[in-house]
Amino acid sequence: MLSREDFVFTIGYDGPAAVVDKQAKKKYGGFSTRELAEKGLFRAAYSSALFAGKQEEFNLIVDVYNVLVGQSSGEAPKVDLPAMERLFGVTLVDVNRAVYL
Repeated sequence: MLSREDFVFTIGYDGPAAVVDKQAKKKYGGFSTRELAEKGLFRAAYSSALFAGKQEEFNLIVDVYNVLVGQSSGEAPKVDLPAMERLFGVTLVDVNRAVYL
């Protein structure tokens, strides 16, 4: 299984290996799910919550997203968790190797 940081910054797969964004991992690898969401890195935040498997982290991402969108455009439509699941398309995959770009 990949480390949390490798999983969070995986941008795709090349056969049995995860392709990891090395620069993003270096810059944001130590950030919590909340910090990633607050920085606007919602795909990474969603991946972090999925890796942790805690519902509170998913709810936090939805809340941060709705606050940020609401602040920038007045009364923006609210986003829920199923919408984020479809948007990011991230799922846990059992790979043991990472390739860094």
